[in-house]
Amino acid sequence: MFTGLIADIGSVSELQRDDAGARLRIATTLADRIGEGDSIAVNGVCLTASGVRDGSFGADAIGETLMRSSLGELQTGAPVNLELALRAEDRLGGHVVQGHVDGTGTITKIADDGFARTLEIEIDPRLERYLVEKGSVALDGVSLTVSALHERGFAVSLIPETLRRTTLGGLVRGARVNIEVDVLAKHVERLLTSPHGGAGSSSSLARMPNPEDTRSARIPGSASTPRSLRPSPACPADSSDAIGQSS
Repeated sequence: MFTGLIADIGSVSELQRDDAGARLRIATTLADRIGEGDSIAVNGVCLTASGVRDGSFGADAIGETLMRSSLGELQTGAPVNLELALRAEDRLGGHVVQGHVDGTGTITKIADDGFARTLEIEIDPRLERYLVEKGSVALDGVSLTVSALHERGFAVSLIPETLRRTTLGGLVRGARVNIEVDVLAKHVERLLTSPHGGAGSSSSLARMPNPEDTRSARIPGSASTPRSLRPSPACPADSSDAIGQSS
């Protein structure tokens, strides 16, 4: 799991492609903190590190990864955003990012706004329902806030620190970027629409008894509870301290 806070901008030093996928080697100052088998987010895509040596690490990207992300378009020398997996004791400075890219978007407009820079991104219409204004989204692995929603996508505002510490500062109009929507939104949608988890379903939640039907069996002080075991009210109804009573 990641938080969308970029730790380093690495560089693709080697790239091999075949019908099965792609093998990357990425140079980074983080190499001495990476172990064999560690998860690392590359432009927002969770990959497994291998062959860590000489200030770099290797990683394999399968066909599914290349299809859903922009990693298949990388060239030797391309800069990439890198983030190490979150440790349990670390601060959750961004938002919950899995490194499981939902699709890609296209930069349609770039505009300066004071010291910030605004990007407008066109996305697959199927992803639009997961975005809300002021909600979270990951763009090439960077945790950002949705500043506005548009008919065919959304906008984000980049502060100088983000422009300096990530590859987003080098984006141009027409560039393709990886999009990961908020995983919480996807879980909520699944719960509401699943035939086994939504309202009116036959799930165990839907079959739970009505609280009114079992109130007398669960609440001390009901008619089925012996008088000797019934608790005394903290504030009797005729007390001046009772809720709703005036002094």
